[in-house]
Amino acid sequence: MEKAKISTTQLFVLVVLFEMGSAILVGIAADAKQDAWMAILLGLSGGIMIFLVYHRLYIYYPDLPLTSYVQEITGKWLGRLIGLLYIVYFIYLAARVLRDFGELLTTTIYNSTPLFVINSLMIITIIYAIHKGFEVLARVGEIYFGVVYLTAILGMMLITFSGLIHLGNLKPILENGLKPVIKTFLSQTINFPFGEMVVFTMLLPFINDKKKAKIVCLSGMILSGINITITVVVNISVLGVDLFRRSNFPLLTTIGRIQIADFIERLDVLFMLYLVIGGFFKIAIYYYAAVAGAADIFQISNQRKLGFPIGMIVLFASINIASNYAEHIKEGLVIVPTYLHWPFQIIIPCVLLIIAFFRNRTKKKSPS
Repeated sequence: MEKAKISTTQLFVLVVLFEMGSAILVGIAADAKQDAWMAILLGLSGGIMIFLVYHRLYIYYPDLPLTSYVQEITGKWLGRLIGLLYIVYFIYLAARVLRDFGELLTTTIYNSTPLFVINSLMIITIIYAIHKGFEVLARVGEIYFGVVYLTAILGMMLITFSGLIHLGNLKPILENGLKPVIKTFLSQTINFPFGEMVVFTMLLPFINDKKKAKIVCLSGMILSGINITITVVVNISVLGVDLFRRSNFPLLTTIGRIQIADFIERLDVLFMLYLVIGGFFKIAIYYYAAVAGAADIFQISNQRKLGFPIGMIVLFASINIASNYAEHIKEGLVIVPTYLHWPFQIIIPCVLLIIAFFRNRTKKKSPS
């Protein structure tokens, strides 16, 4: 592991930027229609419970990342295999998010630019950032956190002053009962974005105040969950349920409708900055977890040697992951949650915790 240390504030910022990353970009929980906000809040509650599993594992092994303590729990060879699978999982998710933001840019302002060029520029920037070290990424996060929030507040004010919000679009509440909300919660929102906190099992050893890891991460999850819920409520209020479900990028469609005094309009390009910053940090964190995990599994002392090769894998995977955006979205909503998210975010960590509990039951309990 890199000898990095980050403050509680930096961890909080990274959690918020990571969680909001691509969740504010796509039409999250759209299957629940006007009750999407309920599915998101349920997902937040489930995500918090899952994170408590990750945190309990962290208490047992406070100085080790996931790829190391899985070897302590299950044995060297099985642990290395599970760790390797997690590395592939992180690379795959980094590629998915990179594709999301590449599609965003190529379908809006760079519609004559090949997807490969856009994705290459993004991944090269991320490779450079990670090469400078995780502490540098955390400090940059502190700077951009303010930019993201100022942009979000400005956007909310402009949407409100434009008179675009019609809260009647949120009715009738529970038109089809709780079933669609529960189904969306179990198939989407518990995993995306809240279950994705599994990546922080690779990063928690870096925090300089270990006793505050739990409250910091939970605070970041709650804040980002509230922000995502507000974003979805605004999108549905402005666009209506049908357009919200059909739009590839609902937030961008909402921002594009801002028009004040025939003067302030076409602000979607400005808010691209907000979305790209979130995407940058989400990809960077997944990518860093993959690099650090690979260095740990293969016992490579200088993990920077792995930066460029893994970056290239992420880049080419993002291009070849699906033949078009519709296929990419379908894969993300139908296949990935069942066959990847549930095993890697919920099932494996819970099994690891049970084994770790019995292995450590005679040891003195660490303070939580």
